[in-house]
Amino acid sequence: MVQWPSALPNSDIYPKNGGFEKLVSHQMAELLEDVTKRFVERYVDPKSRTCDQMIQASRSGARNIAEGSMFSATSKKIEMNLTNVARSSITELKKDYAAFLRQNKLPLWPMNDPFRQELIDGRFKLVDEVARWGATVHKREPSRSFAEISANIGHVYCMVAGGLLDRQMQTLAREFEENGGFNERLYRIRSETKKKKDQGPRPD
Repeated sequence: MVQWPSALPNSDIYPKNGGFEKLVSHQMAELLEDVTKRFVERYVDPKSRTCDQMIQASRSGARNIAEGSMFSATSKKIEMNLTNVARSSITELKKDYAAFLRQNKLPLWPMNDPFRQELIDGRFKLVDEVARWGATVHKREPSRSFAEISANIGHVYCMVAGGLLDRQMQTLAREFEENGGFNERLYRIRSETKKKKDQGPRPD
């Protein structure tokens, strides 16, 4: 029978990292990736460069958030850089959705369009939920085509994901300003440990 080693106490050098599944930005980016996959399968030529660009941009958003979170224990700089890459990918994807609407002479929903806020307030978790909501929009307003609705869903979700990542990057920047990076933490912990050893036990 395999004897697994007992758990060791956590070190202050390596704080908790990962946990990206709980980040709202990552959840939004993954949903956006699923929405984009369905969108390009239905509306974009699979042989076109746009198809590859949109798939890769949506994938990059989710993956770089996850990878950045895994680096959080040892390098805030890498975590911030990867989060910024995710933000850039989402921006690129948003432009692709806007270009699709423009090139197909379909309206980009303005900020005061009630369906925009309805989509955001829906807080959907799964792509099937998003698809069902889109179908209800077309049923309520048949003048809005499925292509218009689908592209605007992607565009709105890009804006939501981008806003979440902006706030996440600001939080990371503040944490770095207050606590420094891995090297500073390592030096501080070593100095504190050495100080305690030098002081030694108090004599009776």
